[in-house]
Amino acid sequence: MLDMEWIRNKPDEVKAGLSRRGIEAPIDRLLALDAERRKLLTEVENLKAERNQTSKAIGKMKQAEEREQKIEAMRQLGERIDGIDAQVRDIEQALNDLAVEIPNLPDPSVPDGPDESANVLVRTVGEPKQFDFEPQPHWDLGPALGILDFERGVRITGSRFYVLKGAGARLQRALISWMLDLHIRQGYMEMYTPFIVRGQTVFAAGQLPKFRENLYKDHEEDLWMVPTAEVPLTGLHMDEILDGETLPRRYAAYTPCFRREKMSAGRDVRGIKRGHQFDKVEMYTYSTPEDSSQLLEQMLEHAEEICRQLGFNYRVLELCAGDLSFSARKTYDIEVWAPGCEEWLEVSSLSNCGDFQARRANARYRPEKGARPRHMHTLNGSGLALPRTMIAVLENYQQPDGSVIVPEVLHPWMGGIEVIQPEEQV
Repeated sequence: MLDMEWIRNKPDEVKAGLSRRGIEAPIDRLLALDAERRKLLTEVENLKAERNQTSKAIGKMKQAEEREQKIEAMRQLGERIDGIDAQVRDIEQALNDLAVEIPNLPDPSVPDGPDESANVLVRTVGEPKQFDFEPQPHWDLGPALGILDFERGVRITGSRFYVLKGAGARLQRALISWMLDLHIRQGYMEMYTPFIVRGQTVFAAGQLPKFRENLYKDHEEDLWMVPTAEVPLTGLHMDEILDGETLPRRYAAYTPCFRREKMSAGRDVRGIKRGHQFDKVEMYTYSTPEDSSQLLEQMLEHAEEICRQLGFNYRVLELCAGDLSFSARKTYDIEVWAPGCEEWLEVSSLSNCGDFQARRANARYRPEKGARPRHMHTLNGSGLALPRTMIAVLENYQQPDGSVIVPEVLHPWMGGIEVIQPEEQV
C-alpha cells in the first residue's frame, strides 16, 4: 500500500509512476476523500472539545433550568458528533477501498515499456546444449520413462494436475532439498510455514483483493491456500517492530503453491509448465530501505547460482514498468532454455517491493533505541520454481535412448540413482 502522506504531498509524482505502469488510478478522488476526512476530523475534534468543556461547566451550574438547557444542547451536540463519526467511518472505508487497489510505483531505475515486449535482457549465461538427436519435450519424455502420469492426475483431480512417480517424484524432492540446503549456506534461515493462511496475511502480501479470483479459499472460514511462500513469509512479522540491528533477515521456505490460473489452450499450457498446484522454494528478505537495492542484486546472484550449478543455459531479464507485478517496484526474471519445448521458461522472479507490503502488514523496525519505527522493505524471489526446473533438468540431460542423467549436485538426495531409466509402469 502506498503512503497516504506521499500521495498527499506529491500527487503528480504518484500519477507519473502509475502512468509508467499504464494505469490511471483515482488519485484525485483519493485526495478529495482524504481532504474531506481531515476536515470532518477537525470539526468533530472541536465539537468533542466543546462537549468536554460544557460537561465540566454543567456540574458547577446551580440553576436547574439553565442546567437542563445545556444538557439538551449537549444531547443535540452528541447527535451531531455521532453523525460526523459515522461520516468519517464511511469515508475511511471508501478511502481504503480505493487505496488497496493501487499498485506499487516502479523504481526510477526500472525501464519504461507497456508490457513484456519491452523487458530488457541483462545477460545470457551459457549456450544451448547441442544434441546429435532430436531432443524430446518433457510431455513425451516423462511418460515414456514412467515418471510422469498425466492421465491419473486428471482422473484424481481434474485438468492441469499430474502425478510424479518413482524417480520423478524423487527428483522433485531432491531439487527442493538441495535448493533449501544451498540457501542455508547462502545465509537464509529455513522456515516451515503454514500452507493455509488468514485473509489478512494474503492481503498483506498484495494478493487480496486484486487476485481473489485466482486463489483457493476455504468455503466456511477465512482461510486461503497459499499461492506462494511469499504470502506466509510476508505475514511472519505482521504487526511487529523489529530491532534494526537484526536486519536484514533472510528466510527460505518450501511450500506447494495453489492458483486458479485462467489458462488458454495451446502451446503455453502443454505438459507441466502451468498447473493449479506446483512446488516452489522461496527466498525472502526483510531489509532497511537503505539496503534493499543491494540485497535484490544479492538475491539475484543466489538464484543464478542454482542455475549455474545445474548447468543450465539461462538469461536474466529486467522487467519494464508495464510488466511489474502488483506489489513490486523492481523485478528481475530468470529464464532457462528447455531444448525439448524449444522455449525459455521462467523459473524465478525476484522483486524488491519497497515498503508496499510492509505497510499492508504493519511490519516495522526501530533504527535505533528510542527512534520512531519505520516500515521495512521486503524482497522475494523464487529459488527456484518447480516444475519448470524439473522440465529443464529432464530436457537438458536426456540421452539418445530416452534416459536422463541426474545432475551431479543432486546425487546425495537421489539414493544412488544417477541415471533415470524407464521404470516399470504402474
